Amino acid sequence: MSQDACGLDSSEGAKVQDKGKDTETWMEKAVRMRVFFYIFGTHLFAGFVWLLFYLGDHAHK
Repeated sequence: MSQDACGLDSSEGAKVQDKGKDTETWMEKAVRMRVFFYIFGTHLFAGFVWLLFYLGDHAHK
C-alpha cells in the first residue's frame, strides 16, 4: 500500500480528485442556472414595468 503526503492510499486520492471534478461540474451548472434565472427574472420585471407604463399611458383620465 503506497501512501501520499496526506497519508491517503493512492486509490483514495484518485477518488478525491474525481469528486473535485464532479463538484466543479456541478458548480458550473449552478452558475449557468443562476445566470439564466437572473436574466429571465430581469426581463420579466422589465416587461412588467413596461406594461405598467403602457397601461398608464392608455388609461382614460
